[in-house]
Amino acid sequence: MNQQNPFGRLSKFERILWGVSVAAVALSFLAGNSGDYLTLIASLIGVTALIFVARGDVIGQVLTIIFSVFYGIISYHFSYYGEMLTYLGMTAPIAAISVITWLKNPYDKAKSEVKVAKMSRSGAAVMFILSAAVTFIFYFILRHFGNANLIPSTISVTTSFLASYLMMMRSPYYALAYAANDVVLIILWILATLSSISYLPMVVCFLMFFINDLYGFFNWRKMMKRQAV
Repeated sequence: MNQQNPFGRLSKFERILWGVSVAAVALSFLAGNSGDYLTLIASLIGVTALIFVARGDVIGQVLTIIFSVFYGIISYHFSYYGEMLTYLGMTAPIAAISVITWLKNPYDKAKSEVKVAKMSRSGAAVMFILSAAVTFIFYFILRHFGNANLIPSTISVTTSFLASYLMMMRSPYYALAYAANDVVLIILWILATLSSISYLPMVVCFLMFFINDLYGFFNWRKMMKRQAV
């Protein structure tokens, strides 16, 4: 894949979307006046990762790994053990695998764009069986560790797994699964913000994630049609 300046590959709309996302996160950090720079850094990395994933650029997967580490630490501090385990034990490793699969499946060697794939019925069946198993196992793990907001956290694990699996398989529907996950996470971090305003950037972060993921689905569908010609 093309190794030129990654920001130079963004379209005008994508640069505007990224700029608005970064500005929203920064403003929420200033409004919170918490001094929690770890949350700010994680949020900025997260929204940057999403804009590149939305265009099928492998650099987005690399940034997702970095975001997962920061987010896992933040989640641990608020006893969201499900989020910590999901991102450190599932999202980050799958993103690492996705880096390899995306590099091996470029649409055009001269472009930084992954080749979109259609999931087979057998692949979809495996995905749903694994997601059911992950949900069942994580529910009892999280309950054992006294995870805050158990049910929403368990749902977040399920949607995160589906999104990560679909992303690894290069399916456009990864974005819809992540959008569903974003809604759950917005609720979780609103609850956290009620106890500490320092978590407000995480609420804004996942609101921007939701918008970016909707764009990601639209753009991947567009990529699929273009690549099929």
